[in-house]
Amino acid sequence: MAENEKVILFKTASIAQFPEDFQNLFHTHIYCQSGSVKFSFNGRQFHCKKDEFIFWLAGLPISDVSFSANFKATILFVENDLLTKNLPSANASIDSYIRSKENPILHPDKQDKERILKNFQLLYDKSLETNHRFYEEILKLQMQVFLLEMWHIFEDELDRKKRSLQSGTLYERFLQLVQQQCMKQREVRFYSDKLNITPKYLNYICKVNTGITASEWIQRYAKERIILLLQNKDLNISEIADEMDFSSRSFFTRYVKKILGVSPSQFRNRVN
Repeated sequence: MAENEKVILFKTASIAQFPEDFQNLFHTHIYCQSGSVKFSFNGRQFHCKKDEFIFWLAGLPISDVSFSANFKATILFVENDLLTKNLPSANASIDSYIRSKENPILHPDKQDKERILKNFQLLYDKSLETNHRFYEEILKLQMQVFLLEMWHIFEDELDRKKRSLQSGTLYERFLQLVQQQCMKQREVRFYSDKLNITPKYLNYICKVNTGITASEWIQRYAKERIILLLQNKDLNISEIADEMDFSSRSFFTRYVKKILGVSPSQFRNRVN
């Protein structure tokens, strides 16, 4: 493997073929074609089986990776900067990032399986066209197409989960609503009204299930999205406040100080 490779694609049955320090340098995409892989992430154990897809974001703490004896997969590594600097949509990227942290395994149907493998190959092929006069431009565009195709598959799976959760518990339906609405809705009453229960009862349900109140869950999800938005230097603070439906930049600043302990500007200065 060349040191300057931006995209790496191969079939493997062993982690020995993975690039050195791949967890920090690359976003890892694994399509499991036989056997299984186990790993730990976010304090949870995951088990990916045949015809399932794993997405590991660069820099996330993946550990205890083990493959079954009959494991075979098509694996795509994408250089961190190539992906993160060519996001076609801030909102969609935030939603995909949050979902991949919550569950990094997808369960594609036959059509989406074919789409994933085709998507892998198209991005890899484009990365090889280094003699193209507009190599950087066409690779960036192909990266954006890749992301839009993968987000399409993420959304398909999310839609299936939404339908299955219609008969889920109140707690499950609440968390689903928070994931969808917390960019703009941060009051417990909004969610309790959607579920046709009182705010007090919603807090009780959350406490019984997790020991965490409804308002704390809302704040957790909102916090993650605010951090991602503040890390995107293409958005100014007023634009982020508007995106999250705050009535003013000063109100947004007070909210950020409450949940992050620093102002939006101070947070940005820290991550420079």
